[in-house]
Amino acid sequence: MSALSDVKKRLRPGQVYRRQDFERWSNAVDRHLRQLQDEGRLEKVSGGLYLAPRETRFGKAPAKPEKLVERFLKDDRFLLVSPSAYNGLGVGTTQLYNESVVYNLKRHGRFDLGGQTYDFRKKPSVPRRLTQEVLLVDLLQNLDRLGEPRLEILPRALARARQMNPARLLKAARDFGSVRSERLLRQALETA
Repeated sequence: MSALSDVKKRLRPGQVYRRQDFERWSNAVDRHLRQLQDEGRLEKVSGGLYLAPRETRFGKAPAKPEKLVERFLKDDRFLLVSPSAYNGLGVGTTQLYNESVVYNLKRHGRFDLGGQTYDFRKKPSVPRRLTQEVLLVDLLQNLDRLGEPRLEILPRALARARQMNPARLLKAARDFGSVRSERLLRQALETA
């Protein structure tokens, strides 16, 4: 059996691989990566990052964003947020966004991964999951980046904060938010 066929057997559809992964399986990594791309068994997603495409009846399926980001960061401590999720808070946001934000502990900047742009923002701590409280704190931190007028959204967001669990909201603001967003929430909860 050739080294290339051994590498082919290890590929799993829908999985994302780093170049380093192939170093364990191949004695000619770059040549094998090029051959696998030529055969359509791998797609280059970014520098050193490859996807084994998964075939569906509609064509090749893209990688799951969570897998893509995890392999890119080499870390599973991140929070993937789409600003479109703010629409579910009921504060008057209606815009749909084509970019996802990745809060993480390692990288900062905009990166194109598999045709999708991700805005990586480095934070000292990252929540494990996206709760309504974390989403509201994130909204308050990103008011200036929204498509809607800030002066219309802020009062509605603070009114929504008064309907939430104050302890969980303040914990989310303290652990994840900025000093400004924590101050805004404390003032809103005191006036309630």
